[in-house]
Amino acid sequence: MSKQVETALRGPQAYALARNVIAEMEKAGVWPTPLNFELWLHYVSDPDGALAREIRLLLEQSVAISDKTAEMLAAEFLPRGRLPDQIRDVGAVLDRELASVANAIAMAHKTQADYGETLADASHTMENAEDASALKSLVGGLSTATKRVRRETAILEKRLEKSNKEVIRLRENLEQVRRDAMTDALTNLANRKAFDERLEAACAPDDASPLALAILDIDHFKRFNDTWGHQTGDQVLRYVSTVLSNICGKHRFAARFGGEEFAIIFPGESAGVVMAALESIRSDVASRALRRRSTNDDLGSVTVSAGFAQRRKGETAASLLERADAALYDSKRKGRNCITAAPAADPAPRQVA
Repeated sequence: MSKQVETALRGPQAYALARNVIAEMEKAGVWPTPLNFELWLHYVSDPDGALAREIRLLLEQSVAISDKTAEMLAAEFLPRGRLPDQIRDVGAVLDRELASVANAIAMAHKTQADYGETLADASHTMENAEDASALKSLVGGLSTATKRVRRETAILEKRLEKSNKEVIRLRENLEQVRRDAMTDALTNLANRKAFDERLEAACAPDDASPLALAILDIDHFKRFNDTWGHQTGDQVLRYVSTVLSNICGKHRFAARFGGEEFAIIFPGESAGVVMAALESIRSDVASRALRRRSTNDDLGSVTVSAGFAQRRKGETAASLLERADAALYDSKRKGRNCITAAPAADPAPRQVA
């Protein structure tokens, strides 16, 4: 839960906020489960946030907020709220491993200290030994002490080897948790959070390398959902995401931007190459006639509109996103199923006579 929402819940306005949240949930026909309540807290408290925009889009499209939909929203927009149990479990195991290793090291240190004292005593005994029996006893004691040190050292080595394997496993688990937090559950593309982070990093002020951003939208998706249902709509989203993945590969960064919108970051590519890639996506999506899985009904073809912008020198992520989004809407105004490139530079100001 964000700090803004937590602060609101601990102030005098908390009860009014909670009543407002319940009212909004009832208005939307959403059950007041703990997860839905948390989602709607963000929806009401931060109406301009990414989660609120996504919920508004779903409500406008008359999408039912089922438990599955709520989990998807939480996974994409509230990753911190959905993952602490997994992270805590990994942390608990890691704590146990570290404690075990610390105990093994402490025992080894004690054994080494005892061995040092044994050697010191042996040195003193050797200096004062008067007969062979005393030396024999001394050698026997040193042999026993040496075997004990070797045994403790072997135990420590095995313990460290086992812990190293466990730490590697935990690291892999945490990496999987991180990937899950950055992945859209429906399409397996990167989610909005991952996209925002990648775009911000790509638009670093000191990075002047070429960069393009494209926003794509499935045409008339609401009408499609209303006709065939949301499960079939999910099938279409997965289909389009598969086309994006195949054409983008590993070099480009494709993400589900929200609802039926997708985004692609093109690092180091010219406008011509970007246009060609987007045209391949557009034509590939439109070239196939889809069928409804459950009934085998002919769904017809699906089309996408796209707009893209080349980053200008020193341009921020927000500005680049705004220009790419404007280019997308130009494509929609042109009749959809087409691609529009944003102007490379701001239009020159008109001369005033």
